[in-house]
Amino acid sequence: MTDGHEFTFPDETRSELDEALDVLVAKAKGVRATQGRLRALLRANQAVVQQLDLPVVLRRIVESAVELVRAEYGALGVVSPDGRLEQFITVGMPDELIAHIGHLPEGHGLLGALIDDPRTIRLPVLSDDSRSAGFPAGHPSMRSFLGVPIKVRDEVFGNLYLTNQESGLFSADDEQLVTALAATAGIAIDNARLYAETRRRQAWSAASAEITSTLLSAEHSDSVSTVATRVLDLAEADVVWMLLPTGDAGEFVIERARGADSEGVEGTTLRSSESSLRSMLGAEHPQLIADSGADAPVLRDGRTLGPMMVVPLVGPASAQGVLLVARISGASRFAVADLEMAADFAGQASVAMELAAARADRQRMVLLEDRGRIARDLHDHVIQQLFATGLQLHSIAGQAAARDVATDVVRTVANIDSSIAQIRTAIFALNVRDDEPRTTTRHRIIDLVNEMSPGFPSTPAVSFSGPVDLVVTDELADDVVAVTREALANVVKHAAARQTSIELSVGGGVLVLHVTDDGVGFEVGERRSGIANLEDRATRRGGVFSLESTTKGTCMSWSVPFDEADDVRVAV
Repeated sequence: MTDGHEFTFPDETRSELDEALDVLVAKAKGVRATQGRLRALLRANQAVVQQLDLPVVLRRIVESAVELVRAEYGALGVVSPDGRLEQFITVGMPDELIAHIGHLPEGHGLLGALIDDPRTIRLPVLSDDSRSAGFPAGHPSMRSFLGVPIKVRDEVFGNLYLTNQESGLFSADDEQLVTALAATAGIAIDNARLYAETRRRQAWSAASAEITSTLLSAEHSDSVSTVATRVLDLAEADVVWMLLPTGDAGEFVIERARGADSEGVEGTTLRSSESSLRSMLGAEHPQLIADSGADAPVLRDGRTLGPMMVVPLVGPASAQGVLLVARISGASRFAVADLEMAADFAGQASVAMELAAARADRQRMVLLEDRGRIARDLHDHVIQQLFATGLQLHSIAGQAAARDVATDVVRTVANIDSSIAQIRTAIFALNVRDDEPRTTTRHRIIDLVNEMSPGFPSTPAVSFSGPVDLVVTDELADDVVAVTREALANVVKHAAARQTSIELSVGGGVLVLHVTDDGVGFEVGERRSGIANLEDRATRRGGVFSLESTTKGTCMSWSVPFDEADDVRVAV
């Protein structure tokens, strides 16, 4: 009231004003809420794009989406090329509950529907939809549902799943916000994948330079193992096998193994079946294998190999083998970039194998040349000098007046002849090439001595006299080798000898084998199965077996006749 006047407003006009103010306030609240949600979206986008590590990015996406629309549970399913879920990142469930539920979803029901048709799905009650497949035992209750695909360069990377909105239902605004977040998530995932691939390529390049340096180093003798070890680390694999063909169709030997169960499988043979695994290992080009199926190799602990990279090791003329890089069944697949880099390493492995073979050939040639030089020196100089010395001693023995002096000289000449025989045996052994057939009697005796030499303090001395290889053949050669083995075994078991010698001579229709040692000896009357066997072999051939033993040593003699015509023919 002013100056005695009262101002009044019509009730109808005031009612309209109140309504207008209410509408204005409501719109202001709506704008404020929208601004708040937009700020939340910006925060969510910022949180998603801040990271470049792909696993961290994927979890941030789910956490941001759950916070953005106030959902109780969220998940991100990564879709594999065959339409299955190969990864499933969850938010809202404790680890104990996840472990109790068991295996992760495989992409059935509504999850599979979103994979088959990548368009947003929003439901007030999840279980009312006919596509719902239900939940496993122990799974928490879920009602409202929002599923949004995440695309990377027009390719569906995975799907974002949200359930149990705080107010009960997901709104159209929620759908729009999550769709916008999914678009940002696609960019973040693409950046993270490119970053991860760049880092992997850098690591592979650095390792490639390291391997190249290793291959060029003459000091490193096992560059193939180095290649396998580096591939295991860089490919984040569980198993790396270097497979070489055995010569039989479909069979490979695991020449090098790194990773799980490497000690148990290295050196074993991998037999592929008639179907997929054989075609994999026999491929001419690198292959990515998502799952090798029923033919997959199984480790000793029962685990099966799953995703694989199979890369042929190509030599100058043909394939040398296969580099197999694998993860345990159920693990994520290898990328195409992994295959490209593994193929590059396989090329280096091929070079390593060629260099190793070339070095082995070169060392073998040096060894053979050295053996040949030693053999020539022994033959041209040492034997000739010993032979001349023996002739001089024979002459001296004939002129010596004293009987004792003549006897000593003759004994010395016999020792020289024995030395000459041993040197000739050494020359024979030195001139033998490793790749020559070793079927003659002298070969077999020398190989037997080398085989049993670890049981002796010093390798037994071996000497041959006469045309051993031409006379001692077939069953007679088998008997001689068996008798020599038995005699040497007795020395190892019972004699405690420091020196052992073997003398095999043929001539005059008789073969004589002497095995002598300087051990502790034994009672000759003792009957042992080995000695009885030696006697039986001599008796069957009309020969003689004798054994002389003292505390200073033992001498075994085994002699049998043979066809003198062979001896005469050789002498002619």
